[in-house]
Amino acid sequence: MQKKKYNISVEATLEVIGGKWKCVILCHLTHGKKRTSELKRLMPTITQKMLTQQLRELEEDGVINRIVYNQVPPKVEYELSEYGRSLEGILNLLCAWGETHLTRVYGDKFLVLEDSVLNEQLK
Repeated sequence: MQKKKYNISVEATLEVIGGKWKCVILCHLTHGKKRTSELKRLMPTITQKMLTQQLRELEEDGVINRIVYNQVPPKVEYELSEYGRSLEGILNLLCAWGETHLTRVYGDKFLVLEDSVLNEQLK
């Protein structure tokens, strides 16, 4: 198997956390384990298919753990893996930059930020 080549290392980072939803999922998981239905409720505009796909990719990359409980009805939770916890600094910096950007563009970031558990600490 031939190894993939990258021009710069940020390509490898974006391959794992890039896209519209992965960082959002990871940010929610920094606040603890979540069931799929909880994540869907926290991100109402993501489709179930996309959420499932993104969770599978994050799990394949070793960034999150999928915990299956042997019970009826079945219960599945997701959490950051130890490796995934190493992304918390990056995620915090992305959030801080986004807040600055929203303030720059809109003046008051709360005019465009949804009410969300992730935005509670900003108030």
